[in-house]
Amino acid sequence: QSTWDIIGVTKGHGFKGVTSRWHTKKLPRKTHKGLRKVACIGAWHPSRVSSTVARAGQKGFFHRTQINNKIYRIGLGAQAQIEAAKADGAGTKPKGNASTPFEPTVKDITPMGGFPHYGEVKNDYVMIKGCCAGCRKRVLTLRKSLMTHTKRRALEKIELKLIDTTSKFGHGRFQTRAEKHSFLGPLKKHAAAA
Repeated sequence: QSTWDIIGVTKGHGFKGVTSRWHTKKLPRKTHKGLRKVACIGAWHPSRVSSTVARAGQKGFFHRTQINNKIYRIGLGAQAQIEAAKADGAGTKPKGNASTPFEPTVKDITPMGGFPHYGEVKNDYVMIKGCCAGCRKRVLTLRKSLMTHTKRRALEKIELKLIDTTSKFGHGRFQTRAEKHSFLGPLKKHAAAA
C-alpha cells in the first residue's frame, strides 16, 4: 500500500487540427474556408505567431509521468501461485489471484472472456487506482514516489472487498464460469459436444 509514479508514452492520435488538439471553440456554420479553426492567430505586431496560440499538429504519443498512483494489489501469476502452493505444502492447485477476505471465491484476475484488446493475464500483475497512460500492452515504468506523503488520503490502508471479474464485453452477470454454469444449467452446445 504505497504511492508510485507511472512513466509511459500516451496513446497516439496522429496529426490533428486545433479543435481536437486544443479543444478550441468551433466557428459559426457559415464561416468561409472551414470552421474548425482559430479565427485570429495574433495581432499585426509583433509580426510572429506566439507559441501560446493553438495550432494544428501532433496529438498524443508523448512521454508523460503520472505521479502519486495508489497501488491496490500486486498479484501472483499462475506459475508463481503453483510454486507458492508447493512451498506451503498445499499441493499444486493455484488458489486464484482475485480473491479477497470479503469474497473468498477462488478466481483469477482475468474477467470472463478476457480483457478487451489484451486477453488473459498469465503473469504477475499490479492493480492501481484509476488509469495509466498509453494503449494496451505498452511498456510502463514504475518508480517509488519522490515526495514524502503526510496526508491521510495517501497513507490510508485500503482493503479490497470485491474484484469484479464479470465480462467487459457486454452486460457482465457472472463472476466465474462455474457461477454461470450453475445458473444456466446444462446447455445444448455442451450436450452436443458430449
